[in-house]
Amino acid sequence: MSTDSTSPQPTSAPLILRALRGEATERPPVWFMRQAGRYLPEYRALRSRSNFLEMCHDADLASEVTLQPLRRYGFDAGIIFSDILLPLQSMGMELRFEAGEGPRFPNPLRTDADVDGLKAFDPERDLPAPMRAIRLCRAATDTPILGFAGAPFTLACYATEGGGSDAWVTTKRMMYEQPARFQRLLDRLADAVGDHLQAQVEAGAVAVQLFDTWAGALSVEDLRRFALPAAARALSRVKGAPRIFFTRDAGPFLPYLREVGADVYGLDWRVDMAAARAALGDVPVQGNLDPISLFAPPAEVKRRVRSIIAAAGPRGHVFNLGHGIHLDTPLEGVDAAVSAVKEWTWG
Repeated sequence: MSTDSTSPQPTSAPLILRALRGEATERPPVWFMRQAGRYLPEYRALRSRSNFLEMCHDADLASEVTLQPLRRYGFDAGIIFSDILLPLQSMGMELRFEAGEGPRFPNPLRTDADVDGLKAFDPERDLPAPMRAIRLCRAATDTPILGFAGAPFTLACYATEGGGSDAWVTTKRMMYEQPARFQRLLDRLADAVGDHLQAQVEAGAVAVQLFDTWAGALSVEDLRRFALPAAARALSRVKGAPRIFFTRDAGPFLPYLREVGADVYGLDWRVDMAAARAALGDVPVQGNLDPISLFAPPAEVKRRVRSIIAAAGPRGHVFNLGHGIHLDTPLEGVDAAVSAVKEWTWG
């Protein structure tokens, strides 16, 4: 609990929407990245009867998974259950999720012909499940629902590498050796991603998040030349809802993040909240508890939560993890964190 000279006034707008708009709130709203998923026993029970991609493409299953953490913890927002790689699949790339290996693209993009061969992407035609799932969730709950997509650079990493990587050697070689080809790929992906986010807004998402998970692997020069402009191009196609931009390992890039033109910036756990506030200026932020902190004793979880809230201040802060929730996270850790946020009040 803390006090502050700013005294938020009650309003009918959802708490999360007020925070995303930069308003002072009586407490920060709370949701967690990957909150709908495999750490929950109810998700694992559902997952035992379907494979991951089937669940993503089945709007009824996707909406049920989205609602599960809202029932258990009372988060202030749900994020639709889907996957950032689905637009690549819809654009003609074969996508596999292999046990123990993560996502794989057996035929990665390596040539001009590969890039030019990507199909045009219409989200309602080619990937309707997330939008239908958002509509189902909106009919089932008053809790606001968020949409999301993968940022162009991160999608380009998977598309060119063929899967995950520690160093993204193939991706960076294309970027260095064939910059025109790489830029053309980023442009295609930015337009697809932006349209996908806009379709989710039109389906009822109150806000959308763009995940640039691997942009932190870049130098400042390459980030500003490739990743940030591509993300900005995608977000420029989104109207009518707050747009959140998130990248891991963002600490060195804080002075440049606002080049994306997002409305809100998500912060990973390596970033000091007060320092980020100072670097980013008057813009809403989201974050940034270390996901592994949820394994700590409940009292320690609560202490860390309160520290972040105090550093962020009462205006324009959405409490979240600094990355997605871990598979083996203890349920009591999640409960302690959510409870600590809901116990907070700005006087």
